[in-house]
Parts: sequence; structure tokens; C-alpha cells
Amino acid sequence: MTGKSYLDQDAELIRSQLPAGATPPADAEPLFRLYAVLLRAKGGQVTSADVHDAWSAWMLTMGDDHPAIRPFDSLDERTQREDEPYVEAIRRAVRVRAGGGRPDQDRLPE
Repeated sequence: MTGKSYLDQDAELIRSQLPAGATPPADAEPLFRLYAVLLRAKGGQVTSADVHDAWSAWMLTMGDDHPAIRPFDSLDERTQREDEPYVEAIRRAVRVRAGGGRPDQDRLPE
């Protein structure tokens, strides 16, 4: 395959919409591909639970036994909030793809 796939392009768009203070995990390209699938499947209806499920699936493929790999509703509120920047980034990417903004517009504050 030449060039970047459509999922990689969407993944980059999502990453570009993260707030400046967000720090994705190292080697997170496969995680952002999962977020790109959420963008395409759920669009603006994506939820924190969806993002958490994608993260959990990614962590399992990495062989990690993280204590947060459990259903979203069983997480404490602080842990649940960690998914919010990614939900917002996906929703912003939906708007950009729909022509409602530029990739660098409406960034979340730090």
C-alpha cells in the first residue's frame, strides 16, 4: 500500500484535535486507529465508555494487565475522566471531516 490508509489519516486528524496537555501513551498509533474506527462507526455519538473499550482492547493486544481494564462503569470518576479528551478529539474530528472546521480550530484549552 502506498501512502497512508484512510484509518491512519483519520487517526492523525483525531490526534491533531487533542488538547495541548493530553499525553497519549507511547507507540499509540494502533490505539488511534481504533479511535478512527470509532469516528467512522459512532461519529459524534461516541462516548467515554466507547473510548475506554477501545483503549482496553489496545492494552490487551499490548499484553498489559492494567487495573483499569474493566467495564467503564466500574471505574472511579477520576479514571473515567481520563477518556474525555479523546472523546472530544473524536467529536472535533467528526466536525472537521464534515467541513465544519479546520483541524487546528477550536482546540481544547490546556
